[in-house]
Amino acid sequence: MSEEKTEPQVPGHDTLPLPDYDHLPLGSLQHRIRTLDEAGLREVLAYEEAHGNRRPVVEVLHARLQELREGAQPSEGSPLAPAPERPPEADTGSQVSPATSGPPINPPSHGTPENPAQQPR
Repeated sequence: MSEEKTEPQVPGHDTLPLPDYDHLPLGSLQHRIRTLDEAGLREVLAYEEAHGNRRPVVEVLHARLQELREGAQPSEGSPLAPAPERPPEADTGSQVSPATSGPPINPPSHGTPENPAQQPR
């Protein structure tokens, strides 16, 4: 009988414990992974190794795994919390109305013969 080796299950992007993982800069990722437990960190590592396999990212993930093995605890906070690397949601609806708009402006008279600045001297 031959033993079949099964590949570890690679999580899908939408099931990762960090939202928008692929768009996090390395500096932000280093802080965001501190909220993950070992299982969550392993999911992110499996995803990274199967997709981008970026050396600096893999090194950061392995270093954090080692810290957890040595007794470090996940930090408080939520990996789902708003992140500074994402812009805030845009306000919907314009605050401009006819009552708050400025006065009408006449367009500049570029190239018209009546413009005194363009008269030959």
